[in-house]
Amino acid sequence: IGIARAAAKADMPVVISFTVETDGRLPTGQTLKDAISTVDLATGSAPTYYMINCAHPTHFDDIFDGDATWIQRIQGLRANASTMSHAELDNATELDDGDPRDLGERYAELRRKQPQLTVMGGCCGTDHRHVREICLACMAVA
Repeated sequence: IGIARAAAKADMPVVISFTVETDGRLPTGQTLKDAISTVDLATGSAPTYYMINCAHPTHFDDIFDGDATWIQRIQGLRANASTMSHAELDNATELDDGDPRDLGERYAELRRKQPQLTVMGGCCGTDHRHVREICLACMAVA
């Protein structure tokens, strides 16, 4: 809320990105719906849009099964390559880089459900291979 208010005061566009746990909720336990609704209500919908970051698509893909207004506010993804939880990743002794092709296909499936998802990238464990597969898979959807 503070970041969105400061950006609005400076007449600067802002995008807010939330991370979620394996259950699709923020680390605080709040749902993504509640987080977005709370920020929008407190700021007059100041953020240009929202993103999800630092979680594998399997941790949040079920939220995209509707067409509610708050879902339409999510326009970007920066997912982890790994399906591990944050705690598991923190305790891992080796990088889990997941499956680049599977990650790309998961992005494409989300884009098929929600065409407003137009900002795509990677977070923990991703590299050029993942970004390439995301691009290839999502180009086929566009």
